[in-house]
Amino acid sequence: MCNYTKYKPYETVTLEKREWADKTASKAPTWVSTDLRDGNQALANPMGIEQKVAYFKALIAFGFKEIEVAYPSASQTEFDFCRKLIEEGLIPDDVTIGILTPSIEKHIKRSFEALQGAKRITMHLYNPTASNQREVVFKRSKEEIITLALQGVKCIKSESEKFVGEVVFEYSPESFSQTELAYALEVSNAVIEAYKPTPTKPMILNLPNTLEACTPNVYADRIEWMAKHIQNKESVIISVHPHNDRGCAVASAELAVLAGASRVEGTMLGNGERAGNVDLVTLAFNYYSQGIDPKLDVEKVDAILEKITSITGVKVPQRHPYVGDMIYTAFSGTHQDAIKKGMDIHRQKEGNFWEVPYLPIDPEDIGREYKNSIRINSQSGKGGVAYVLKEIYDINVPKELQAKLADEVKSISEKRGGEISSDEILGIYEEMIR
Repeated sequence: MCNYTKYKPYETVTLEKREWADKTASKAPTWVSTDLRDGNQALANPMGIEQKVAYFKALIAFGFKEIEVAYPSASQTEFDFCRKLIEEGLIPDDVTIGILTPSIEKHIKRSFEALQGAKRITMHLYNPTASNQREVVFKRSKEEIITLALQGVKCIKSESEKFVGEVVFEYSPESFSQTELAYALEVSNAVIEAYKPTPTKPMILNLPNTLEACTPNVYADRIEWMAKHIQNKESVIISVHPHNDRGCAVASAELAVLAGASRVEGTMLGNGERAGNVDLVTLAFNYYSQGIDPKLDVEKVDAILEKITSITGVKVPQRHPYVGDMIYTAFSGTHQDAIKKGMDIHRQKEGNFWEVPYLPIDPEDIGREYKNSIRINSQSGKGGVAYVLKEIYDINVPKELQAKLADEVKSISEKRGGEISSDEILGIYEEMIR
């Protein structure tokens, strides 16, 4: 039985001066793909080693410089995948691979074993910190949870001294989004103090929205509060890992960056547990559409998505922002007329900013054709019909015929239902002018 009264509002954050709300993005954050770990564990049929290799190569082609590749202490497949990447020289020199490990000595040592020979790695240590996990799952006190985290830090520092390559340390209070803010700070500061990062060798503090339970503005408040209160802040990179349980992961990530984060972990198309992780494709295009270098090769997006969806079986929704099949398509007559007029003006000017109505970016930037931006059915108008003939057949329909042609096309569509092809429209027009 539906009973909304058993849920309580998420606790807000008190900030003396909320700064993120007055900021504007000027550069994209560092992107970290967790597709091969976080995304892979959410597949009904997880990837095998060869599939993961193919996916890894697609991520490299798209421009990722940080990739979390595995949880190598969890299974032999994950361990063997790490070894294959390293032993076969598949990791470019400018790419850092990372793994996830719990704060358990045998898991940490197994993870270092998996990564021997890599030039630069991220050792991502995590342990749950929320009260419901402390008390229900682990049955440990706040002090005991901090001790658990510090045991992991000590082990990683010890193993790092034996490791030939560079080790970047990352820590996540895994259930940050459900952790009391003061306690999240206490745990994080204890880890920072124990690891002793420096400005030249910083550590990463990852603050996940592991379960998205608050609005994006509150998440941003939490990030700003942590950024202002952590110790040795000049030696700490703030990272976020937003999930999408409320459907707001993209907004949460963008606001978190304004609030002090400079690194975002997520996946292609938002694949991940439950409602998924933040979608890095949408995020990158959001920056791109604001005139900011997205730091990913977005012009390759269709080819990259074709590769990864063939591997995972995850489909691109038709209405997915920027990359869905229908995202640049208009059937509505008013929308079509605005697009047609906007394109006419855009073509008359050279070097002007993109300002075509209803098209957030230029479809040609990712290899989409203008002729596909307008499709015709019973909802279409004269501007759309004329646009199709101009774009595909270079025919300028006289103004006095546009309304008559549109009425005929609409009548046919209404009678039989469905879409009218460009060839049919051409046939109707040619019959009309005979």
